[in-house]
Amino acid sequence: MDIAVTVFLTDETITPTRLARELEQRGFAGLYLPEHTHIPVERTTPYPAGGELPREYGRTLDPFVALGQAAAVTERLALGTGITLIAQHDPIVLAKQVATLDHLSGGRFTLGLGFGWNVEEAADHGVEWRTRRELGRDRMALMRALWAEEPTAYEGVFGGVRASHAYPKPVRKPRGPVAGPRTLIGGAAGPKLFAHISEYADGWLPIGGRGLTESLPVLREAWAGAGRDPGDLCVVPYAVVPTPGKLAHYAELGCPEVVLQLPPGDEAEVLRVLDDYAQYV
Repeated sequence: MDIAVTVFLTDETITPTRLARELEQRGFAGLYLPEHTHIPVERTTPYPAGGELPREYGRTLDPFVALGQAAAVTERLALGTGITLIAQHDPIVLAKQVATLDHLSGGRFTLGLGFGWNVEEAADHGVEWRTRRELGRDRMALMRALWAEEPTAYEGVFGGVRASHAYPKPVRKPRGPVAGPRTLIGGAAGPKLFAHISEYADGWLPIGGRGLTESLPVLREAWAGAGRDPGDLCVVPYAVVPTPGKLAHYAELGCPEVVLQLPPGDEAEVLRVLDDYAQYV
């Protein structure tokens, strides 16, 4: 089972290049970065974990820029977003960013995507909250059209694109209904999420990894109902604070990878935690 990490990189933390080099040297499998474009000061949406929203949420680096730096100083380290707030992006621009990063990294990119929790942040991007999931689905379909081998037009409920020349292409070839890099959808277990995963993704990015014993059979049923090959489903527990027991449990469930949570600290703090996590690699 591969061991990757995630961290809120900010203007106050360890840099992407230093972290990426240290991860590769220690044998970690990958680096995933979250996304928040901004955090409105006047916000009624509660922080999902409870309490005050941590400082780092309003200071996160752009994940694509930071991962581009990480790609440039590594050769094997996988790179991913955890998660890209897909409804907040222009899909034509995002398709180009994703394909470029995947191309320049030699196919090392995983697109972790999700639908968000911060209503005010999404509203500033023009997102109507109740339709954000269908908007994300529509934008993924548009992106797949741009990633197609031949110029392909797409017209959806929320937008479209003419048949176009759009290069580079993602490294991975289309597989079933999925095109582009490995695509994982984050979010809490439920029929809507599992329907989206089964329709246009390679698998699930469950935050914290709790409750998988109960939820995985439900996801597998939805996956099979969509005509997907059971062996193709990829489930990657995300933002996990590790213990040997947790990791053994995920391995028993067939998870190919686990993403461990690093603190949003300075270089010394992050490297201390990496040294502790090295026992799991």
